[in-house]
Amino acid sequence: MRHSRSITLTGEGKEIARRAKRILTSIDDLADFARHGTKLLTGPLKLGVIPTIGPYLLPRILPLLKQNFPQLNISLRESQTENLLQLLIENRLDVALLALPVDARELEQIPLFEDPFLLAIPNDHPLKSKKSVCVEDLKGSRLLLLEEGHCLRDQAASVCHLAGVDGFDEFGASSLATILQMVTNGYGITLLPDLCRRVETGNLPGITVTSLKDPAPSRTIGLAWRRTSSRKVDYIELGRTIVEAHKDATPKIT
Repeated sequence: MRHSRSITLTGEGKEIARRAKRILTSIDDLADFARHGTKLLTGPLKLGVIPTIGPYLLPRILPLLKQNFPQLNISLRESQTENLLQLLIENRLDVALLALPVDARELEQIPLFEDPFLLAIPNDHPLKSKKSVCVEDLKGSRLLLLEEGHCLRDQAASVCHLAGVDGFDEFGASSLATILQMVTNGYGITLLPDLCRRVETGNLPGITVTSLKDPAPSRTIGLAWRRTSSRKVDYIELGRTIVEAHKDATPKIT
């Protein structure tokens, strides 16, 4: 359809373009299979990861992949979930490590492990005196969360809404490190994934981190890739390696 200054596709044209793009992606995936054949985790692999996983899990995953699959050449892209999903669909990424589930019918996904939420509070907070803490105990506290766009914000907010907690800070930080500095100095509390605990709280003596009472809230860490990809066996093996690396983490809080 032609207008005075531009050309736009009709509904039928948009559908044709969408199907053509899907066909081209399938051809790319077939070519990828031809390049790799039956060799497991070799050649280039474009891996996406969200910021609340990458800095905490990659230091364990990458050395193990280097050791077990020396012919694998990884390219990393760290970004928020929505962007990674779009890159996957557009064939600009091969596989993504993120929090599940994701809402994209073009993608296949497998869960790898559960990552429990912990409570991070300043040392002088009243909750520190409790032997066990449940989510409902957070009522009345100022809860600090990441800025909009981070799936961790949505997950933490969902947990708290279900428990009737609504005292969220209307602003937001772009990193957990910033949030924990706020907590250390008494400006609020936060929910912290166990995966991040060792890195983010190791040098913060002003913080107390404690487990939440069962059933403790958690997020599911997993992998997602295009359903048309022929490298499913690679991604499953990648998942096994990630689980193995995660098992080498420091023990959880008791």
